Amino acid sequence: MEADGSQATSGSPGEAQHDPGKMFIGGLSWQTSPDSLRDYFSKFGEIRECMVMRDPTTKRSRGFGFVTFADPASVDKVLAQPHHELDSKTIDPKVAFPRRAQPKVSRRIDNRILGTQRVIVARQFGFQPGNWQ
Repeated sequence: MEADGSQATSGSPGEAQHDPGKMFIGGLSWQTSPDSLRDYFSKFGEIRECMVMRDPTTKRSRGFGFVTFADPASVDKVLAQPHHELDSKTIDPKVAFPRRAQPKVSRRIDNRILGTQRVIVARQFGFQPGNWQ
């Protein structure tokens, strides 16, 4: 099963459920297909779902995917192995957490930092405030 980067959620809106058998697989080769991902991880246990995330516009792989095992104990088997290589590339499997569970970075703070950096750079090159373009 291939994915285009969009997500379907079940349950109430804004509430992502944690699946203990789901893993995030980072560092995938651009050539990795859902079938090759499934073939590699099936040695750790039965796979319920497997996807390589793709850009919705270009359909090119985004370099990561997800594998969901039927038995959460399979996740421990994957994590017990220190090195994973698929399609001649070292991959980085991790336990997947719902997006809502990730700490959210405030955009306001990021913009303040970026704004401060702009002012510093502008002063170094002799630009006056208000003359940014």
